[in-house]
Amino acid sequence: MQTLSLAEVARVFARIGLLSFGGPAAQIALMHRVLVDERKWLTEKDYLSALSFCMLLPGPEAMQLATWAGWRVKGTLGGVIAGGLFVLPGALVVLALSMAYAAFGDIPFVQAGFLGVQAAVIAIVVEALIRVSRKALRDRGAWVIAGLAFVALFFFNLPFPLIILAAGIWGYAQTQGAQAIPTTKVTPQATNSLRTLALWGGLWMLPLGALWVKGGLLFEIGWFFSKLAVVTFGGAYAVLAWMAQDVVATKGWLTTQQMMAGLGLAETTPGPLILVTEFVAYMGGHGQGGIPLGLAAAGIALWMTFIPCFLWIFLGAPYLQRLTGAPRIAGALSAIMAAVVGVIANLSLWFALHFLFARLATFRFGPVQFPLPEVASLHLLALGLSCLCALLLLRFHRPLWLVLVISTGASLFFTGLKAG
Repeated sequence: MQTLSLAEVARVFARIGLLSFGGPAAQIALMHRVLVDERKWLTEKDYLSALSFCMLLPGPEAMQLATWAGWRVKGTLGGVIAGGLFVLPGALVVLALSMAYAAFGDIPFVQAGFLGVQAAVIAIVVEALIRVSRKALRDRGAWVIAGLAFVALFFFNLPFPLIILAAGIWGYAQTQGAQAIPTTKVTPQATNSLRTLALWGGLWMLPLGALWVKGGLLFEIGWFFSKLAVVTFGGAYAVLAWMAQDVVATKGWLTTQQMMAGLGLAETTPGPLILVTEFVAYMGGHGQGGIPLGLAAAGIALWMTFIPCFLWIFLGAPYLQRLTGAPRIAGALSAIMAAVVGVIANLSLWFALHFLFARLATFRFGPVQFPLPEVASLHLLALGLSCLCALLLLRFHRPLWLVLVISTGASLFFTGLKAG
């Protein structure tokens, strides 16, 4: 472990947190440049091994990688500082944007602007689908898993955690005969692991218990995002459809259009995309109790989303070599990532249907049920903006900020023409 001051660790990770735009791939590349190439705090081998470890875990891998890096160079306190500063800038920006959206989102001019943001979200999710597919669908078995995951979600409305669990068990079982990759033997002390589990598990569960005693919306938010923290394999896109359907259709915390606007906001801010949970919680709290309840709800969502990330890292980091050298765990992760492709495909279609059509009916036949759009309710401007964003992002590979600016501007222009 290098002799570094906590102040230096804080300065470096504050810079990373402020510059961490562009999703996990860009964030991981940024940390590699700063921590491996420039600062030389980590070796290439250690960095890639830690990245593989973080991909085994639920939660945002880039934030967890930052936490591991801080832990590696300055212990637990360094990990807390690194992970916290990776999230904090984006969390503050998302909170400010959430408050602004809740206050002004009903103004027609603002609604017209956010129509352009929502159109960009469709293209963003499709781009994520293409990117994950290239990495995850390497053979026929992976394609089958992805197809089954899509069918299970879209046509049978099966729970997302069940899909992830089934894929993981299948992948683990399929590779059970493989031999472990030789690694340096590590024997972390059991007492240290128990101490870590007690501390971070307590920080996670004790506030949830206090909320349970009080009951009400804040407990619902704490419980919902605690469950989300356990099943967020494959990045935020993997759980967005499940989260959106639950918070929109079941809980009524916000509308589909608001959910898509929140995703668009989270895409354009630094930090992990899973910060969209902060937007969802703020909107849910604001709708029932104004700004004070919105702020409390946002704080609880952040706590329940990210405290588990610290638990996974500090508990598992001493076992990193053993975990990353286990082929059965790698097989489980590969199957989960294949299932995530089907999950994101479901998310893409779900968002597109709710964005492009004003009215959706539900087709039901036995256990099969899925949304059917009413063709007459097609929103032509939304369709045109979605095609424009897809062309700019997927065909011409323009930066996301530019796509959002063009889409928002086009939405305002054509809405103004229609009004005039």
